[in-house]
Amino acid sequence: MPLSQPVARELMHSRDITLRGYQRADGLLEVEAHLVDTKPYAFGNVDRGTVQPGEALHEMLVRMTIDDTLTIVGCEAVTEHGPFFSCHDGAASMARLVGLTIRPGFLKAANAQLGGVQGCTHLREMLQQIATVALQTIWPVRSRREAAARVRGETATGTPSNEDGSARLLNTCHAYASDGAVVRRRWPHLYTGADAAPDDDAPAGGARTEAPQAALASREA
Repeated sequence: MPLSQPVARELMHSRDITLRGYQRADGLLEVEAHLVDTKPYAFGNVDRGTVQPGEALHEMLVRMTIDDTLTIVGCEAVTEHGPFFSCHDGAASMARLVGLTIRPGFLKAANAQLGGVQGCTHLREMLQQIATVALQTIWPVRSRREAAARVRGETATGTPSNEDGSARLLNTCHAYASDGAVVRRRWPHLYTGADAAPDDDAPAGGARTEAPQAALASREA
């Protein structure tokens, strides 16, 4: 369903961000991100002179390499275009992310390395999307590995895919609300809707013995 019909308006700014996730031949994974800001009109710039319509005001590229544990083993960035000559120097700091792991708290740890004058605002803004694409990239890789291992009667090597995914996803968005239809279908043991079935070991009165938050904590322990 499309958005409602807008009122008369004039385009003032465009930002395009493209992200791609790859599995390398050596088993590592890579996420590449490309950000471009443009204006539909010409304007003056002290360092660059006149920036023409459609010419990139900002253009940044990032390539992040991660291993099977979602630990960053390489990260490079380039600023092709920025409003100031000094913008190009901010990209080098992205290499400081090597050694960090994409997991809860990643953005806070990354900003500690890149915050303020240490890095580039627009490169930092892409980290959330890069982390999400990294997860979307590694899940099918792990799933294929685990499926192949089951066929061979073996246990897959590397970090497991977090069981059924519930510990990572429960209550992280509207669709994964613990009282919603998706959780009821996928993880009925964590479903908390009004029609949730009581646990077999529930005390008198039908109260559940373990709240979803407790179940979640036990999974992450």
